[in-house]
Amino acid sequence: MSQYETITLEIESRGVARLTLNRPDLHNAMNAQLISEMQQALALVESSDEVRVVVLTGAGSTFCAGGDLNWMKSNITKTRAQRVEETGELANMLAALNNLSKPLIGRVQGLAYGGGVGMVSVCDIAIGVSTATFGLTEVKLGLTPATISPYVVKRIGAANARRNFFNSRIFNAEEAQRIGLLTEAVEAEKLDEAVEKEIKMILKCAPGAIASTKKLIDYVDTHSAPDNRIYTAANLADAWETAEGQEGIDAFLNKRKANWIN
Repeated sequence: MSQYETITLEIESRGVARLTLNRPDLHNAMNAQLISEMQQALALVESSDEVRVVVLTGAGSTFCAGGDLNWMKSNITKTRAQRVEETGELANMLAALNNLSKPLIGRVQGLAYGGGVGMVSVCDIAIGVSTATFGLTEVKLGLTPATISPYVVKRIGAANARRNFFNSRIFNAEEAQRIGLLTEAVEAEKLDEAVEKEIKMILKCAPGAIASTKKLIDYVDTHSAPDNRIYTAANLADAWETAEGQEGIDAFLNKRKANWIN
């Protein structure tokens, strides 16, 4: 029996963790319990040496419709401090997704609005069905997309964020791919095939090197050129000294599979 009520977590023997938002009757909308359970599951996945890639998806026909309306309604009677605390938990969940040391693949099988777009934005790779729709609808409710904004702006750029944050327009998967929210848009019957293709490529690569490269990307994106010269030189020098680096080079030279490839 699953230890969670609003999500499911399945870990395959080959090291693939499938994390599913499991509130299909409510379009996988987020509430305090889902946010808490996501953080628990992400901590487990992060600490597991067996997990090498994580697939994030939703149950049913919707990826994530954003915040649960009843949860949002309850904020009306809360104090400012309580609202800040709950928003902080959502920020912690998004940060945990964003900072996973394992590659995170979004399997976007349906619409994503508001916080759902935020969850797509923290995925390293996001593959969606061509019929999916997307919207950043907070200002229509008199609110702001504050908590998801660091990730959405970084993902689609400031110009695209300005347009979509300001008018709450709904846009399709083709546009989502064009502005960088989706990596790829495919027909529904090809979604799992496309996700599996990404998984297989990742499983051929060294997990420690991937984790180091995720940190590398974040560092070089947020530091100056002089800092990057120092960091990148040390990063590569360190990689040569790892067991993975030595194994990978030896495997390449001797035309054999590295020990992380099943």
